[in-house]
Amino acid sequence: MIRAVVFDLDGTLIDSAPDICRAANQVLEGEGLPLITFEQTRGFVGRGARVFVERMELAVAGANDPLRTAHLHARFLHFYERAHEATQIYPHVVEVLERLRGQGLQLGLCTNKPLRPTRAVLAHLGWDTLFDAVIGGDSLPVAKPDPAPLLAVLERMGLGLPEIAYIGDSETDAETAQRAQARFGLYTEGYRKAAPETLYHQFRFSDYRELPELLHG
Repeated sequence: MIRAVVFDLDGTLIDSAPDICRAANQVLEGEGLPLITFEQTRGFVGRGARVFVERMELAVAGANDPLRTAHLHARFLHFYERAHEATQIYPHVVEVLERLRGQGLQLGLCTNKPLRPTRAVLAHLGWDTLFDAVIGGDSLPVAKPDPAPLLAVLERMGLGLPEIAYIGDSETDAETAQRAQARFGLYTEGYRKAAPETLYHQFRFSDYRELPELLHG
């Protein structure tokens, strides 16, 4: 019996790529480096801020230099915490989250976005108290696709794997769920690059209004 739903954030509940792109280009412009495109941004998202910066740096500079990477990462986090003005909630997410809450389900959040930018965007959206447990990409020594962050959310909610469904949009989320052996629902309108049928999942959906029925199917 499902007692909780755990969600990824970027590309799953919200489309934050425009703000991530803007934050990245603010950094690059300040360093006199070439800018990245919106499509590049979407392709770099998924493994956390550090990996995003490494991918960005490689694309614009042709190589990763440890000192430069660390500097770019610090600058990116500075802008990232304030980058939420263009972020949009995906259609029907709000009504569905309220419906799940009304059914007595707990809600968890397991994201590779660092915790401070996560808290900032949740506050911006009025979601400060929506989730019973929140784990960010820097909450633990490891990040997704290691299953530890997902398991940490469950531990904080006092639940086991058979009692939850995990919802995400990407290869990283699918691998996380597979390694944890969690029930996984793939939201197909996010930042995934591979064909949906090639990814681990128990169900997939493109419209959030389908989710409540799928959870209990």
